[in-house]
Amino acid sequence: MRRADRLFQIIQILRRARAPVTAEAIASELEVSRRTLYRDVADLIGQRVPIRGEAGIGYVLGGDFDMPPLMLTPDEIEAAVLGAQWVARRGDAVLAQAARDLVAKIEAAVPARLRPFVEEPASGLAPRRASDPDGIDMVRTRAAIHGGSKIRIAYRDEQGRTSERVIWPVMIGYFETTRILAAWCELRQDFRHFRADRIASATFLDERYPARRAELRNRWRQSLAEKRRAREASENCPLPIP
Repeated sequence: MRRADRLFQIIQILRRARAPVTAEAIASELEVSRRTLYRDVADLIGQRVPIRGEAGIGYVLGGDFDMPPLMLTPDEIEAAVLGAQWVARRGDAVLAQAARDLVAKIEAAVPARLRPFVEEPASGLAPRRASDPDGIDMVRTRAAIHGGSKIRIAYRDEQGRTSERVIWPVMIGYFETTRILAAWCELRQDFRHFRADRIASATFLDERYPARRAELRNRWRQSLAEKRRAREASENCPLPIP
């Protein structure tokens, strides 16, 4: 790897991190010695890149750093195009069009020598199997998630029984043939996952739920982890001796 590319990659590693990154971790990813890394970081700081470091903690990139990426690598192009293809085939209509527009923008932005990675990528997707249509407007659902608003839904279970619930939407999960809406359910007083094709109707409420979005998402993730641990413990529990 050229030194200029290595310096840029150090910035990228720090840019994507949500916590301080140790010198050892960066050096390992770049396959260089820590001495080389220390020298590279010192050079970046000398070029006024706002990197802060503390012994035993790691490096962080200052929030005021706004230099845009210089260029996408072939692997980054491949990853972006593959992801956009997946969304274009499996996302709702608005996200699918946004994915196609993204590919067009990438193709226009990269130099001619890199356009084959967009036009003729080495990776592809299997044809999508048919799925039932969503019973809820995904565009408005995403807006409710971002805005922290409640949704009233009529939901059909596996036996076809319908119940009305008010939910606090957390996240939309995109699976092979269906979409899942993760939400806090006021009826069950717990997190539930609703198949979009089983939602019979939805009313988007102006009322906001009494929690911060980040807090609600963290609680949902903790709930998933607790249920996973409980399931694993149950599966590993030895059978009683008769």
